[in-house]
Amino acid sequence: MKSKRSGKRTSRQQRRNLYPYLLTHGSLTLVAARLRALPGLKSMESLEQRVQRVLQEDIAVVPYDASWPQRFREEEAHLRTVLPSELVGRIEHFGSTAVPGLAAKPILDLLIEVRDLEATRARIAPILETEGYDYFWRPTFGDDVPPFYAWFIKRNRPGGVRTHHLHMITTAPEFREHWERLRFRDYLRAHPDVARDYGELKFRLASKHGHDRVAYTHGKSEFIKDVMEKAGASMQHHPPG
Repeated sequence: MKSKRSGKRTSRQQRRNLYPYLLTHGSLTLVAARLRALPGLKSMESLEQRVQRVLQEDIAVVPYDASWPQRFREEEAHLRTVLPSELVGRIEHFGSTAVPGLAAKPILDLLIEVRDLEATRARIAPILETEGYDYFWRPTFGDDVPPFYAWFIKRNRPGGVRTHHLHMITTAPEFREHWERLRFRDYLRAHPDVARDYGELKFRLASKHGHDRVAYTHGKSEFIKDVMEKAGASMQHHPPG
């Protein structure tokens, strides 16, 4: 009986490790072949449906909501209450909802420093999954190769709309690009005119790619690159440690 339960856990983790292919590329061809090779997998229909739902959820950009900073503080307080304090360090509000006046998808992004990612998978992921968060072991650069990090989606109700994205990383050098997003946030906070241009770009992309998250994200890449160059090479915020 014990080995059966252990096998089930392994199978579930193997399936979870395939999600990044779909989240990034939106293709089922390669994933289907790999799924068929997994032991004990009777049907891949529910997995396909789940991942396609994540990929194809509506992209809605809305005007800035003054409640977003308070909602961040509430989520931070909740996480510090339910998660092991010895594993969780700095929690930052980043992304467009962290920039006053900026239009954004109404999904709060939290950048969370964790002490150890394996401990995060073993101890934090089960807690948040029990609370209804979707958990993905996600690659940083779009392929199924390291560095991976823990990524969670919180929704307003089971099967409902996204409200929060949690990005859990360490302060290791391979996660430098994640921490540099704080520099992008701070530049937009200090330059409302640039933030306004970014908001207008996002409205256009959401109108054009309302069901294609990959194309929507790709469409912002040049703008983000230009802003990062303007912000300068040196980070204003260094991760602790």
